[in-house]
Amino acid sequence: MSELAVVPEKTLLKLDLGCGKNKRTGFTGVDSRSFDGVDIVHDLTLAWPWEDASVEEVHCSHFLEHLTAVQRIHFVNELYRVLITGGKAQIVTPHWAASRAYGDLTHQWPPVSEFWYYYLLKSWRDVNAPHNDTYICDFDATWGYTLRQDLIVRNAEYQMYALANHKEAASDLIATLVKR
Repeated sequence: MSELAVVPEKTLLKLDLGCGKNKRTGFTGVDSRSFDGVDIVHDLTLAWPWEDASVEEVHCSHFLEHLTAVQRIHFVNELYRVLITGGKAQIVTPHWAASRAYGDLTHQWPPVSEFWYYYLLKSWRDVNAPHNDTYICDFDATWGYTLRQDLIVRNAEYQMYALANHKEAASDLIATLVKR
């Protein structure tokens, strides 16, 4: 009787994209600059060096807003390519109605808004934006906010009112993308 060969399980990556000096614990830090803690120096506006379906989780905080519109599409397409099915990405950007979205002049126009995340779902694009054929990604997206300190203690109804009607209600927009 022959023995079966033991095949090692493929190790999936956890990437912190655009990590700067603040790499998330347990993640491989990626940035275009060689800051302390950066594990891989790579320009994410180019083709990504990881294999298809080799990444299980991504964290990306305060990087996406530095990309142009075309570069953002490239980013989500590459993200889709490298994530496993069911893989998750958390993306944090300044909220478009917060002054922090406009204060850093290296941020690109337009600011990232909640509505952009609809474009990342193929079935939504097929119905609502069939002209947007540069996207290849297909993500389920949910999002939330970091709220101004005085709003945290208010009820959910008031928080939603403030988000819809008041500048500076939210500091950050936090989206979670799940590869379909």
